[in-house]
Amino acid sequence: MRRPGELSAPSCGAAGGLRAVILRQEIFSSGPGDQVLEMFDHAFRNYMDHAYPADELMPLTCRGRVRGLEPSRGDVDDALGKFSLTLVDTLDTLAVLNKPEEFEEAVRRVLQDVRLDNDIVVSVFETNIRVLGGLLGGHSVALKLQEDGPYMSWYRGELLTMAKELGLRLLPAFNTTSGLPYPRINLKHGLRSPEARTGTETDTCTACAGTMILEFAALSRFTGDPIFEFQARRALDFLWEKRQRNSNLVGTTINIHTGDWVRRDSGVGAGIDSYYEYLLKAYVLLGDELFLQRFNTHYTSIMKYISQPPLLLDVHIHKPLLNARTWMDSLLAFFPGLQVLKGDIRPAIETHEMLYQVTKKHNFLPEAFTTDFRVHWAQHPLRPEFAESTYFLYKATGDPYYLEAGKSILDNLNKFARVPCGFAAMKDVRTGSHEDRMDSFFLAEMFKYLFLLFADKEDLLFDIEEFVFTTEAHLLPLWLSTTTRAWRQTNATAQPPEAAPLDDSNFDWSCPNTRVLFPNDPAFAQNIREPVRGVVDKNCPRSSQQGSAPSPSARSHPPLRARDFMANNAEHLDILKRMGVSLIHLKDGRVQLVQHATQAASALDAEDGLRFMQEMIELSSQQQKEQLPPRAVQIVSQPFFGRVVLTAGPAQFGLDLSKSSAGVRGLVALAEPINGCSEVTNSATLAGKIALMQRGLCMFAEKARHVQEAGAIGGIVVDDNEGSSSDTAPLFQMAGDGKSTDDITIPLLFLFHKEGSIILNALQEFQEVEVLLSDRARDRGEAPISAKQPPAACTPPSDMVGVEHKIREDCSSGEDSMSDPGAHTLHSEDLEMKDNNPVAEPGPEAKDKKGTSHTIESILSDWREDIEAFRQMERDEL
Repeated sequence: MRRPGELSAPSCGAAGGLRAVILRQEIFSSGPGDQVLEMFDHAFRNYMDHAYPADELMPLTCRGRVRGLEPSRGDVDDALGKFSLTLVDTLDTLAVLNKPEEFEEAVRRVLQDVRLDNDIVVSVFETNIRVLGGLLGGHSVALKLQEDGPYMSWYRGELLTMAKELGLRLLPAFNTTSGLPYPRINLKHGLRSPEARTGTETDTCTACAGTMILEFAALSRFTGDPIFEFQARRALDFLWEKRQRNSNLVGTTINIHTGDWVRRDSGVGAGIDSYYEYLLKAYVLLGDELFLQRFNTHYTSIMKYISQPPLLLDVHIHKPLLNARTWMDSLLAFFPGLQVLKGDIRPAIETHEMLYQVTKKHNFLPEAFTTDFRVHWAQHPLRPEFAESTYFLYKATGDPYYLEAGKSILDNLNKFARVPCGFAAMKDVRTGSHEDRMDSFFLAEMFKYLFLLFADKEDLLFDIEEFVFTTEAHLLPLWLSTTTRAWRQTNATAQPPEAAPLDDSNFDWSCPNTRVLFPNDPAFAQNIREPVRGVVDKNCPRSSQQGSAPSPSARSHPPLRARDFMANNAEHLDILKRMGVSLIHLKDGRVQLVQHATQAASALDAEDGLRFMQEMIELSSQQQKEQLPPRAVQIVSQPFFGRVVLTAGPAQFGLDLSKSSAGVRGLVALAEPINGCSEVTNSATLAGKIALMQRGLCMFAEKARHVQEAGAIGGIVVDDNEGSSSDTAPLFQMAGDGKSTDDITIPLLFLFHKEGSIILNALQEFQEVEVLLSDRARDRGEAPISAKQPPAACTPPSDMVGVEHKIREDCSSGEDSMSDPGAHTLHSEDLEMKDNNPVAEPGPEAKDKKGTSHTIESILSDWREDIEAFRQMERDEL
């Protein structure tokens, strides 16, 4: 197993593969490769123990995510089809990680348990890359292990049979005049029928329509049925015809019926990414030079307009010198790896280095970050694209620097994302708070690339260079390029027909010639990285191309910047009018800006108006984020050991946790009365602890005063709106009561109902629950969480209720809308009024807003009944 610090001499080989001859220099008895295996086992075992046969694991609550039983997360849930997604997606990972017995057992489970005819609407794109790709990858590996022996001797192509069934169920999606597939389909009822509940969509993303060719062509060539490859090629042909002919770029979203571009911004990230990837890899897998020609045409335009080293910024397809965004999304992290396959190493090194520095700044790549590397979207769902590019760059350069980069990925995953029941996605990279999700691609891709990064040839069951990776890192054999579309397999387990040996020289020019690239200069890559290394900690200078336009002298007025705009400035209003921007006053006192380019005085003014609107959106988003700093509630007692972090809202009074280096740590106790709206009756219990209260009946400041007088060192208010969650509702700052709040010195944080339930249920299960209130999650090495170490096996709390989280990863724009920065500040809506005076109900009981009395015991009893009913529903569904 390769370790950081070992040397290597790279070389280039057959199509789709990059070889490295490793000069071994053993340093450690147990290296990163062993660490990868242990981490994979931790994630996979917990999925099988606590989630299977559900599609995915919810690692914070140690249970499976069953669609329909959890609150909807929107388009994210379209990947879930009640077909044991994580197991299918992980099949070939088991074989790559040298686990043939586990692979064999997993295949048997898939054949026994997985059904593909469920009455459920799924994403065509996600089902293709994850499930169809997973079945084909498993079939490819099964054939290879069967050929090499002694494994899979019983296998007769059953996975391929399932793959063809799924392919046939996806085919009706291509029934459009354009050939572009519908974005969703019902696995049982297809499209358009009343039972299907889908088929009315008009738009799809470019990647959604253009990422079918590898899986569908492989299915055709494995089975001999040409219909799948035909439909995938037809969709690619249509996208190529609809490219913007001057810029040779494609937009992000297209109408599947008319072919009109719905979104005309173009980049290499979300919405387009794998379209470019599949053009190049289709050439590698299928040997059709038409795909390579198209890719090269697109690539030339990408490097001319989108690439602004080390940045990759979206542009408009009709005006490619005009940037469409001032931020980048994390999905573009795959692009350096694709550039390696293309053979363009220098820009790959530059962009990868920029991404590496961002991960050093934030521990992970935020879902989106600005051109000066601040967080734009704070989530991180454990995406594998950065690890993917790290692997390919190491294979191309042999530079041990990339082993160190891979080791940092492992360390950050263990330090910040590992929880007792797996690995939890990051809800906010700034605070370290978690989401209750572990997507299937984490097991399918992340561990595969990291294992291969550190593995030697003898660590693998087979030669990985005989395969091409799909966008989900599934393995398809390169020998498929030697088959013809007319060839049919009469036996699903038959091996490919005899063919002449593949002539590697035909592909040399498409693979980086590392012997020339790094002749006698091992510092080549370092010299490219060096200018990029310090850029993240500085303000990134804007490219001269950014917002390129004629000089100001060509304008009748200087361009108006969003930060300078004043709604009561007559000159500014006149400039807005010239730019085609209308100012609308809303009834609630806010103003709304709308631009109509056709109403601008000139094309130049229209461009200024578009730029002004983009700046205003960014400025509004930035102001809102600055005003609403998230806080963290970290459960530090066993069995959590600091691994569960909940996102909390701050208060406008009390201790400012952002100025406290240590935060406030203590045991949690329920206040009595539970609403904290009158003098606390259990002061002896609360003294020196963090009080847990329920929202409602009085002001937040009043609650804080009562528990502070009882001796509490902090307070947590849990929302009384059942089902509320920080995914679906924006965080707000708890406001004061209109009086001076200087007397409040303890910190008070707000948790929505779902997040608060985790603490309440832990309190029921373990009696003593200790938490840390802070501005961000604390590293366990930074401040000792517990003298004890977490147990090797996960024993989840029996009453834990999940917290569902939504993330923007669909093909929609994801643009932030303008809003009043103070719109989420809470003032008096929680104060019940009587005769225009606030009413604070005394007594040891909690009252809801209807005046109904509840004891703490009755509340907990109701929760237990709800949890048991929920579990019974889950068992019935499974």
